[in-house]
Amino acid sequence: MDKKITDLGVLKGKTLLFGGVYSNLQALEALKAIAEKENIPAENCICTGDIVGYCAQPEETVQLLKIWKAKGILGNVEIQLGENAEDCGCDFTEGSRCDGFSKLWYPFAQSKLSKNSIEYLATLPDHLTFTYAGKKAIVVHGDYFNVSEFIFKSTDWEIKAKNFKKTQSDVIIAGHCGLPFNQEKDDKLWLNPGVIGMPANDGSPQVWYAILDDSNGEMKFSHHNLDYNYKLTNKLMQNGLLPEEYARTIITGIWDNTEILPAVESGLQGFGITL
Repeated sequence: MDKKITDLGVLKGKTLLFGGVYSNLQALEALKAIAEKENIPAENCICTGDIVGYCAQPEETVQLLKIWKAKGILGNVEIQLGENAEDCGCDFTEGSRCDGFSKLWYPFAQSKLSKNSIEYLATLPDHLTFTYAGKKAIVVHGDYFNVSEFIFKSTDWEIKAKNFKKTQSDVIIAGHCGLPFNQEKDDKLWLNPGVIGMPANDGSPQVWYAILDDSNGEMKFSHHNLDYNYKLTNKLMQNGLLPEEYARTIITGIWDNTEILPAVESGLQGFGITL
């Protein structure tokens, strides 16, 4: 199947990067406020996918992103919703805890989304490309080859290198794995801004995003914490339909399990994020 790629051209000025909104309206509202405070225009705000997910307000979240006019790509969840598929397409191991939880939150999201929201999600491309401070960047969800591929900092560089070679990019901005990280090698940068819909398994309820800055003519990037009304998010998730374990994670900052994580990342649970 051909990929839909949208080229944003040359972007200048501060650029906001985020992913995994996961139906967390409170986090998205807080992030939009950051963009406005930093005077970052909507066309410089980019989401790496999975707008819909574990939290309680999928419809409101999609509509806010639409009103904001931030840019974004399809995550595996959006693809599955658009195809009216029976599962989230997250590539969880069948029978795992994550797989079991998805049988709760995914149909909940399906039941809440309006036709208008589904139609909006269908307009999103598979990838975005743009040039920033002379560097060619591409936005992917998992990786270029597989929307559901889990790419972590500990993932072999050879796997990442294949993505750079295929896309002829200097910078790859990715999502899906839920953890913020950056890795530079051979003058290439893999940058995952993290997700705003769930904590990063670091023991803090704060979530993560990143900002690109070209103020000195070169591309600089920085990772940032986001404070938001997580207590309200937690309360809304306690509706008897969504996994209680995910509601607890919103408060504790600790994932219920580390099934998807490689040994390196799993061992860092609760120790904070070092970037």
